Amino acid sequence: MTTSNTADPIEEQIGQWRTYLGRRRAIHPADVEELEDHLRGQIATLVDAGLAPDEAFLVAVKRMGAQDAIANEFAREHSERLWKQLIVTPDATDAAGGEARREMLVVFALAVAAGLAFKVPGLFGLEIDSNEGFYARNFSLFVLPLLTGYFVWKRRIGPGTRGWLALAFAGAAVVANIFPFGTGSDTEALLALHLPIALWLVVGVAYAAGRWRDSVARMNFVRFSGELFIYYVLIALGGGVLVGLTMGMFEAIGIDAERVVEDWLPSCALGAVIVGSWLVEAKQSVIENMAPVLTRLFTPFFTATLLIFLATMAWSGRGIDIEREVLIVFDLLLVLVLALLLYSVSARDPYAPRDAFDFLLVALVISALVADGVALAAISARITEFGSTPNRLAALGMNVVLLVNLGWSAWLYLRFLRGRSSFAPIERWQTAYLPVYGAWAAIVVVVFPLLFGYR
Repeated sequence: MTTSNTADPIEEQIGQWRTYLGRRRAIHPADVEELEDHLRGQIATLVDAGLAPDEAFLVAVKRMGAQDAIANEFAREHSERLWKQLIVTPDATDAAGGEARREMLVVFALAVAAGLAFKVPGLFGLEIDSNEGFYARNFSLFVLPLLTGYFVWKRRIGPGTRGWLALAFAGAAVVANIFPFGTGSDTEALLALHLPIALWLVVGVAYAAGRWRDSVARMNFVRFSGELFIYYVLIALGGGVLVGLTMGMFEAIGIDAERVVEDWLPSCALGAVIVGSWLVEAKQSVIENMAPVLTRLFTPFFTATLLIFLATMAWSGRGIDIEREVLIVFDLLLVLVLALLLYSVSARDPYAPRDAFDFLLVALVISALVADGVALAAISARITEFGSTPNRLAALGMNVVLLVNLGWSAWLYLRFLRGRSSFAPIERWQTAYLPVYGAWAAIVVVVFPLLFGYR
């Protein structure tokens, strides 16, 4: 039987779990030992990921329940302990509780620092109203270095990796502020849109603790990104309610708080990124199922929408308008399709048989592929006729990047559905392709301003 370095209370809990399974005559003792080995492996993985030992045990048992009917009964009977573990603040008298409280203080300090960082330029006369371009270019730089610092602290990343991370952010800060953009510059707007994409992959390197080349580490970062988005939306909705109530209360006593709220709202939005990341980290192994659930909910709707769009376009004979606003919306739709594919892949058991959802996902990807091809044809025709502009070239490049990803994904998925390949190449392709998005974003940030004379 496998030994473990887990703390004594965990050994007691594992003993209870083993006794429970041993009492069930349907399970052979050898099978109990095999399940226990698997359980210990799950606990070790979760502890390495940052969970407290007690919480790691509960999450591991919950996962085991999805694979074994008897283990599922144990998980169901003890589920109330899982929710108490999720909700109740750890006791500061034990080591795990003390570490959790220290992490909360670090997160709070970083969130406040992110909010105050947004205010620092104003101390030097850079007001938001008259320097919108500066704040747009630097918005991600107010928070992402601090978020990276949180992962550096939590993962105990070595000095070598820390140096490269610092160099990446320093270089981004120089590029964002050295170019002499004019008023209404398209390349400035493109830089503001693409710099967060490039820097988010730098955050991913810190999240992966320097193991960015590992496919599993990249997929974990994809899961983290999806969960952070969900948490951030929930925090934003709650913050919106709080802002509305606050303004209403002050208005009731004749005080207009709108200006104060507007001044501090960006700072709160930046701090919420740090807080949301900490929440995902704290409960990652339980709440990470939210993104796949939403994926299964919205995939049919997006598939139907794309099919109706393509059918309507074919029936009406109308092409795609390639004005900037339309291109942004269209690219966002394709990115959402890619996100649905990514989170479906991340949540799927690679050894599970093919089902109806796999066919639905292939239909979605192929529909997006056709739509992307139509958009590329329209953009190429416009560039040929009227010449290239920063927006057109950026849209062309982004659609080519998406086309390659979606095209190869569709090919790999079709091979899987026809039984000519396993599911593993699909997941490897998605994680291997992530740096391409960062590379293209970096090209837009660095090369486009020089190529188009900052216009």
